[in-house]
Amino acid sequence: MAQPQQSEEAEVPPLRVGMVGYAFMGAAHSQGWRTVGRVFDLPRRPVLAAVCGRDADAVRRAADRHGWAAAETDWRVLIERDDVDLVDICTPGDSHAEIAVAALAAGKHVLCEKPLANTVEEAQVMTRAAEEAYQRGQLAMVGFNYRRVPATALARRMVDEGRLGTLRHVRVTYLQDWLVDPQFPLTWRLRREQAGSGSLGDLGAHIVDLAQYLAGEPLAGVSALTETFVRERPLAGGAVKGLSAVSGTGTGQVTVDDAALFTGRFASGALASFEATRYATGRKNALRIELNGERGSLAFDLERLNELSYHDATEPATRAGFRRILVTEPDHPYLDAWWPPGHGLGYEHTFVHQARDLVHAIAGGRRPDPSFADGLQVQRVLAAVEESAEKNSVYTPIAV
Repeated sequence: MAQPQQSEEAEVPPLRVGMVGYAFMGAAHSQGWRTVGRVFDLPRRPVLAAVCGRDADAVRRAADRHGWAAAETDWRVLIERDDVDLVDICTPGDSHAEIAVAALAAGKHVLCEKPLANTVEEAQVMTRAAEEAYQRGQLAMVGFNYRRVPATALARRMVDEGRLGTLRHVRVTYLQDWLVDPQFPLTWRLRREQAGSGSLGDLGAHIVDLAQYLAGEPLAGVSALTETFVRERPLAGGAVKGLSAVSGTGTGQVTVDDAALFTGRFASGALASFEATRYATGRKNALRIELNGERGSLAFDLERLNELSYHDATEPATRAGFRRILVTEPDHPYLDAWWPPGHGLGYEHTFVHQARDLVHAIAGGRRPDPSFADGLQVQRVLAAVEESAEKNSVYTPIAV
């Protein structure tokens, strides 16, 4: 009698994930880990082993909602668990360095949300720890999820193919409006000791990374302005849920920027402009980037994330112009595993793709992208922006 075949799932070794933090980013990362193995064929099978948060009742509810097998209230206990291979850090920036370094020392792989840290010094410590861990076979990646939009990945492919030729300009904006109301409470994102910076780290980190990723080169220097429009806000009362909160009693000082505006120069000499604000009334999550080169241009808008605009300057003027590329074909990045052509994806899919890429990197033993070193480079740009703004917009080189 023939023996029953072992299930395909059982043949794939598990990758047991422990996550620290369970709110907005924790929910997004949970969606990624929970879904990725159901969509992509993977060399290792993600298992949601444990999630960690300080509030025992809240973290247990989050575990039940998002499919985590266990709940912890101390991240130190989580990283010592034998059933955790990878630690996913979704906490405010002030705890990134301590958790990441400890997790790497405990022999775990690490995924850390952006920005990598609150300071360049912390990011340097994390990057050194990641390099040492890599020699032991452990990988560390920073979570810049907008690299994983199929349209931005396609844009990177087109730049690599030389479709734009020599790059001349990059312009990027990231506009939100959830702080327009001056009575919005003073949450952790408005406190420098927890968040590191305001719109600069929250939104600016994304667009700096995306610009450098698409351009294929680092920024060399910046000239910047920052502003805090509302300097005192009501204290938060109760739990903060994502970008929502309710006011309590008393007020406190806002200690981060509300908006950052800066220009930059890439190593090649190409010029760039950036704007990040949470005060753009009517703009909810409006990230837009455009690249202009000698042979063409590319433009992407996050609010139309299944589309890419492309102008081929080598075509005759009689028929040249920007054209819309619908990024839903099976041979576009990531899309061979999803739906038939024409069926678009959404924000949450970027976290599925992030998990996919990290699993493949771990299974292959290769450095993940973006690495902690990439996160450190972004942190150096953010620090230069703050330094320039403090010195009346003087051009400030990026430290190497």
